[in-house]
Amino acid sequence: MPDAPRPDSVAGFLDAQRFTREQVFAEPSPVPKAPGAYGWWFRTLPAAVDAEGCEVRDGLTLLHVGISPTPPPPSGKRPASQDLHKRIRYHFGGARGTADGSSLRKSLGVLLAGELGLELRRVGAGKQITLAGGEAVLNQWMAEHTQVSWVVRPEPWVFEEELTSHLVLPLNLQGDTEFQQELKRLRREAMVKANKLRILKEW
Repeated sequence: MPDAPRPDSVAGFLDAQRFTREQVFAEPSPVPKAPGAYGWWFRTLPAAVDAEGCEVRDGLTLLHVGISPTPPPPSGKRPASQDLHKRIRYHFGGARGTADGSSLRKSLGVLLAGELGLELRRVGAGKQITLAGGEAVLNQWMAEHTQVSWVVRPEPWVFEEELTSHLVLPLNLQGDTEFQQELKRLRREAMVKANKLRILKEW
């Protein structure tokens, strides 16, 4: 468990303002078109989640952090053009955001499968695995039960290491807790099952 003295930068991240899905998609959107780190806060936890040691603010529990963009490729290729505005809206289901391009959405889809009737399926040409019609169901669940916060950082991958070393983040897959091992297992099983089911051409 992270128990080292907490830097002011991490404390500032935890105290950043949180926004609902509706606020994120307002025009103009409050989410900056800039690089940075973001945190996902949950009013309701998926039943299986072990949130012991997680940060709680105003009845919301921090379960996951992410960054945008990711580190530049070591090959020297052009880095990703993502920013907080694009990535946060994608996680919330905007810009055709799905579980195929969002590890957070995939994890939630697996954890909420029984409660919401969600299932990973191959769609279209079969190269993408999404929640199909369940993506809209997850959008609604996230609108009701989650909020997001963020801070702008020029090299967010450096700050991400600081966050993950000082915070308990069960939905970040880099860890190796009992719950994270179980979540990885559930994700693998869901993907294996999806590959055995027929491809959904329309959903």
